[in-house]
Amino acid sequence: MDLFTAMKERRSCRHYLPEAVNEDTIEKILEAATWAPSPLNTQPWEFIVITNKEVKEKIFEEANRCRVWALETSHWKWLDTYPVDFLKEVPVIIAVIGDPKKTGVDMFMEEGMMGYLSACSAAIQNMHLAAYSYGLGTLWFTLFDKKALRGILNIDTAKTPIALICLGKKADEPAPLPRKGVREKTTYIR
Repeated sequence: MDLFTAMKERRSCRHYLPEAVNEDTIEKILEAATWAPSPLNTQPWEFIVITNKEVKEKIFEEANRCRVWALETSHWKWLDTYPVDFLKEVPVIIAVIGDPKKTGVDMFMEEGMMGYLSACSAAIQNMHLAAYSYGLGTLWFTLFDKKALRGILNIDTAKTPIALICLGKKADEPAPLPRKGVREKTTYIR
């Protein structure tokens, strides 16, 4: 598969078939995540693979609580119709956990502590592309409170839940969304 095609055609998926994802495939996707760059090769990521229905139900409840709170706080009307039910149906959720102690030299900078987040984000992108190459759908999900998710998944308080990656066979093909042109988003300093 051509990398540029995968980057352009991969879409966020919110409708999944109930079929399980093979554990070997999950491990290959996680291996792809570990190939991401990181500051000083600290590899600040950890992964929790969730297939348990009760745990997915708790994640759904937390996401729905956050959705309602965000609607009341922001008054963004689209949140009223934004369903998070797919969290109960998706075959696999992978929690990506970052370790701020493994951020690199930026920990000493005035606005530091971003290296570990960037590295975990690169790992997440690798997961999306690897899953796409296996014909699977993914979603980068962040509608949760970090403290609540730590409690649900028993995550060390010194570590940061970065994202939940939903993973499974797509029930439908997500529609493409428009992208701004590269010239609109780029400045050259010559």
